Amino acid sequence: MADELQKKPHLSALVGHTNGLTKPASLAATATRSAGGSGSATASSKKLVIKNFRERPKLPDNYTQDTWQKLHEAVGAIQSSISIKYNLEELYQAVENLCSYKVSATLYKQLRQVCEEHVKAQILQFREYPFSLDSLLFLKKINKCWQDHCRQMIMIRSIFLFLDRTYVLQNSVLPSIWDMGLELFRNHIISDKQVQTKTIDGILLLIERERNGEAVDRSLLRSLLSMLSDLQQVYKESFEERFLEETNCLYAAEGQRLMQEREVPEYLHHVNKRLEEEGDRVITYLDHSTQKPLIACVEKQLLGEHLAAILQKGLDSLLDENRISDLTQTYQLFSRVKGGQQILLQHWSEYIKNFGTTIVVNPEKDKDMVQELLDFKDKVDHIIEVCFQKNEKFINLMKESFETFINKRPNKPAELIAKYVDSKLRAGNKEATDEELERILDKIMIIFRFIHGKDVFEAFYKKDLAKRLLVGKSASVDAEKSMLSKLKHECGAAFTSKLEGMFKDMELSKDVMVQFKQYMQNQSDPGNIDLTVNILTMGYWPTYTPMEVHLNSEMIKLQEVFKTFYLGKHSGRKLQWQTTLGHAVLKAEFKEGKKEFQVSLFQTLVLLMFNEGDEFSFEEIKMATGVEDSELRRTLQSLACGKARVLIKNPKGKDVEDGDKFIFNGDFKHKLFRIKINQIQMKETVEEQVSTTERVFQDRQYQIDAAIVRIMKMRKTLGHNLLVSELYNQLKFPVKPGDLKKRIESLIDRDYMERDKDNPNQYHYVA
Repeated sequence: MADELQKKPHLSALVGHTNGLTKPASLAATATRSAGGSGSATASSKKLVIKNFRERPKLPDNYTQDTWQKLHEAVGAIQSSISIKYNLEELYQAVENLCSYKVSATLYKQLRQVCEEHVKAQILQFREYPFSLDSLLFLKKINKCWQDHCRQMIMIRSIFLFLDRTYVLQNSVLPSIWDMGLELFRNHIISDKQVQTKTIDGILLLIERERNGEAVDRSLLRSLLSMLSDLQQVYKESFEERFLEETNCLYAAEGQRLMQEREVPEYLHHVNKRLEEEGDRVITYLDHSTQKPLIACVEKQLLGEHLAAILQKGLDSLLDENRISDLTQTYQLFSRVKGGQQILLQHWSEYIKNFGTTIVVNPEKDKDMVQELLDFKDKVDHIIEVCFQKNEKFINLMKESFETFINKRPNKPAELIAKYVDSKLRAGNKEATDEELERILDKIMIIFRFIHGKDVFEAFYKKDLAKRLLVGKSASVDAEKSMLSKLKHECGAAFTSKLEGMFKDMELSKDVMVQFKQYMQNQSDPGNIDLTVNILTMGYWPTYTPMEVHLNSEMIKLQEVFKTFYLGKHSGRKLQWQTTLGHAVLKAEFKEGKKEFQVSLFQTLVLLMFNEGDEFSFEEIKMATGVEDSELRRTLQSLACGKARVLIKNPKGKDVEDGDKFIFNGDFKHKLFRIKINQIQMKETVEEQVSTTERVFQDRQYQIDAAIVRIMKMRKTLGHNLLVSELYNQLKFPVKPGDLKKRIESLIDRDYMERDKDNPNQYHYVA
């Protein structure tokens, strides 16, 4: 057993010989130690001593030279693309052996020299190549050279991997074998002036052809550009600079040309296409670092240089024609360029102001103004939502623009909005369901917000609401109250307090009439007329000019009965009868049968005359009824010239003239039993319109006076400019400086304030 143990160390030393090379002593010692371990387990009495070799094993003579010769042959075979005589594993082991015996520096130097000689030899084929020939063939040749070089360097590196991972890695100044290959290729081939120029010219020519729509070999481009990228600064310094310069020139010329030739949508479509193409180029064959400057170059030359021209040439028509997809593209492209959104915002605002002004300023469009405003608002809202991605800046500027143009014509839009609401809330408006009506009212409120003179709206709304309530023409109490709550939310309780008071009066009047009917049942002579009275609180309702008319005796008697009843319950109150909004239901008999007419009080008085006779002149009717001239002409027109002609006018004609005669139409026919002829009451007369407007201006003067006195009372002394500035802050309607000056003069005349003796622009409050 002991003999065996003594032999094993010699065996292990013999095993250490590979390829004629003795392995280092440490390896032999390790093998001995493991043998000793197994021996000690069986014979613990024996002590094993391990000693190193006295001398380090030496390489056989000429080993380095022979091994390098083998490696040199292998590298040559790789470079010549022929098969290698030796086993690759054997070659790898040979490199490892040389490195283990400190021959690494020489080995690296020799390898570099062999590679350099080979690369230098390659340049000859390009120098001999006739440069005037097809650049594509040249590019393919350079590409093949590069591909071969890469393949060769990968093979060479795999053989010399041990050298690369030990010696080269520990020397930071030395490039790795792969980097060394790149460096050699760069220094000896690509840095050659002729080769580099021809290569880059060829690449740029191929890219230009592709931009012009030709099909090119993209894989060749990808390979060549990745070669330039791998060769570090060559791509940046030699290719990218020239590529961007040429791109700049190409798109600058293309932008100028196409802006002249094409319409805006086509041009923008082309820009989008170009941006997509260049993006695809970056993905397919350009280096990723080129993306930013390349796209910026396209954006600048095709968009940035033409922003104002594009918008001036085509934005208005895109908006007029509601070209949603083109507008979306415009927004997306302009958002890419610095300052693009800003200039788009300006043109957007101008468009809204110009278009809106044409709707508002033209008196011929008054009839459809509000509907056109609502349609326009819907249109711009849709564009903001779909095309401009609900951009807050576009929303805010749209609101400002609406406010600007809608107030270019003071008061009229406010008046027309009130009338539009009236048309929607009137009975007989079958256009909309309750939900649609609610939606319309919400839209109206948005337009209403833009108006400065809201008091004009209030005056006309109040006048129309009064008619709807008193003539019983309101479509729905719910819709009326919904509109009221919207106004209250928008303008505050003070704005709607009088309107709410009107509804309250109508409710109270119903209760009073229930009591009056009970009161009439207890009367000895209740009469043939069924009377309904609405009691209106003076301050809540519009001001009506009292008109004295000649009622028949039965009506007068009934009025007195009601007066006695009402004042008996509410002493100290004064009743003033308003005839203009009175209405009645008349029963009439014709040859065809009985009919009922829903008529105004004035129409009632005229028709009742025909119980006394069949024909009356205009003057006779005027004398008998006491109705004011213009009002009587309107009334007779509605009875003799409208759709339901209860009277016949002689001579025939649209207008009622002095001397016209009116005959009862016994042959009157109508498909309905109850016929409404009192729509005339709902129509606004010119006088009514003027008086409502005048009343608004009168109220404004009172508000200005009150505001001036309030400010002066608080400040005691104030300069003219500060007073005017304070008034603008407090007043809720538009007012001209000249009007303010007149009100200040008026208050000075009435001794509410006085001018300073030394400074005429200074005012003092007079207590």
